Formats: sequence, structure tokens, C-alpha cells
Amino acid sequence: MTDEQYGFILLSDEKWWGRLCERCKSGKKTHAFVRRNLVGPKRAEKLLFYVKRPSMQIKGIADFLERVAGDFKELWEKYGGETCLSSFKEYLAFLEGRKKATFIRFTNFRELENPVSFEVFKKLLGVLKVPRGGKYINREIVNQLIT
Repeated sequence: MTDEQYGFILLSDEKWWGRLCERCKSGKKTHAFVRRNLVGPKRAEKLLFYVKRPSMQIKGIADFLERVAGDFKELWEKYGGETCLSSFKEYLAFLEGRKKATFIRFTNFRELENPVSFEVFKKLLGVLKVPRGGKYINREIVNQLIT
């Protein structure tokens, strides 16, 4: 892992963000963020959670464990209990018919006391919007965003 790939920004809807926060408060330690298709970080140290409209803020951070990608059924059987999806049926609806999925596993999740607005994020990274697939960011930017 290089300093350039120290952090990775994941995009989340308000609905899934709320569920993730609830799940974390229940005492679970390892979590999985589900993505459609084979997308997501292959390596990173930190994950930053950017919650889309209406929040438009980085609201949380976690330690990246691994990215596991492949057949949707096998992934659900092995890691479904780590997600904030309530059932296999809900998982299938989320995948919208796709047969491949990615589970981004992480631990040490915490909500930021002071979420980072998109305006601050935009100035630091020089981007107009957060890419839908996420974005690697370097150690220096991660430290500026979360301190």
C-alpha cells in the first residue's frame, strides 16, 4: 500500500448510512459494504464514508480489511451477516439482477464528530464531484479531512 492509496472514499445513500450506524451501535465489530459488480478498493488503510444528497458530507471512517468480489450467492453466504441488508431477498433487490458483487470489509468504524462538507473536500481534492466508484486519496488528505 502506498501513501497515494492510503484512503478510499466510498459513496453511500442516507438510507444505507443510517443502517450502518445502527448496526455499529449494536456491538458488531466487522462490517461489509456491498457494491454492485466488481468495484471498490483493492488496497487501502482507511475508508471514508461520503453520504450523498442531501448531506453531502464525509460522515465516517473505518479501517479497511479486504475487498472480496465474485459470485453474489457465495458472497452472501459467507459475509451476508456483516452487511446492513436485512435478508437475502433485500440483497437481491439491491443487486438489481447482477450476478457479481463486491463486499468491502472493514472494522473500527466510527462516525465523525465533525462531518466534512463537500465544499471542504472539493477544495482539498480539486474535484467537482465524488466519482460513483469511489476514489483513492493520499495519507496527507485523509489526515486533513479527519483531524
